Amino acid sequence: MTGIKSSARAYERWLRAQVGPDFVEADLDEKHRKMRKDAFTFLRATYWRWAETILEICPELNDAPQVLAIGDTHLENFGTWRDAEGRLIWGANDFDDAAIMPYPLDLVRLAASALLARRDNGPSAGDICNAILAGYASGLAGPAPLVLERDHKRLRKAVLLPERERAAFWRRFGSFQHSDIPKRYQAVLRAALPDRHASLVTAPRSSGTGGLGRPRFMARCIWKGGPILREAKRLVVSGWSLRYAPGSTAIQAGKIAAGRYRAPDPHYSVADEIVVRRLSPNSRKIGVEDAAAELLSSEMLELMGREIANCHADDPARLSALRSDLSGRDSDWLREAAKAAAQAVAREHAEFA
Repeated sequence: MTGIKSSARAYERWLRAQVGPDFVEADLDEKHRKMRKDAFTFLRATYWRWAETILEICPELNDAPQVLAIGDTHLENFGTWRDAEGRLIWGANDFDDAAIMPYPLDLVRLAASALLARRDNGPSAGDICNAILAGYASGLAGPAPLVLERDHKRLRKAVLLPERERAAFWRRFGSFQHSDIPKRYQAVLRAALPDRHASLVTAPRSSGTGGLGRPRFMARCIWKGGPILREAKRLVVSGWSLRYAPGSTAIQAGKIAAGRYRAPDPHYSVADEIVVRRLSPNSRKIGVEDAAAELLSSEMLELMGREIANCHADDPARLSALRSDLSGRDSDWLREAAKAAAQAVAREHAEFA
């Protein structure tokens, strides 16, 4: 296995070739800065490397039942949206690296991210992994979307933006200056609006961590008295497929997002290697930097485990195999795998930094 610096250069060469002239070269300095920041952010930025190394770190997971999995699972890959009924929903909301893989890997990556993000007085590895496993087992037993309109009061209070932050959102996104964007993305963004003939303000956008380098654009229009925002981002084949299914061109983000046990965002769509989603104060993630204790609470980790199960349970034919494999594992398997993975990520972060 090559070292992390050689691996990063090789991945960036591949990504440039995939994206072509729209590749955002200026994003790379920012991505490298974030990769040097800390081991948790490094994990977020390097899913391709996780795919290259995790089955060497945890070879015992290779024979587990395979599912269409989230792939790039971590503490910050969960947020809110409004479903087709206008209900506030919470769950996984980034499926850029979804692919067919052994089901435990989503759990291990989530647990490893928690170990890397915790502070000195944070929960123990055992508490983190027990909460995730409890939620996952509960989700496999009764998969269902997490609807916040009536239930999950604590989570609802945590994710609803106060008025001050809602105002800050609209100051940030309600006044950006127009800049021409590639026609391909302009057409996709216009098609995602309720009025395709509305006057459109567009601009490039730089955001996230692992997706830096891929083109991302946003559009704003006024519709029936108020602003509407959409974002379009280029997708590429999952880092998992790149490693284990070379030559594959399948992008699975749309399929897993629309799973039978989810209440998807009706404004999330994937077509022609581009994902489009709504930008809104109701579409919110909780960040580790601002709310590590909240994200690392047993209640939140259980819900994350449950949401992973919602995604994995999409194929009913696989449910019995997942339940059987999970019940047959010893009580410490996730803690051991997550600790090994977190230690490996921390070593590579130190080498890269």
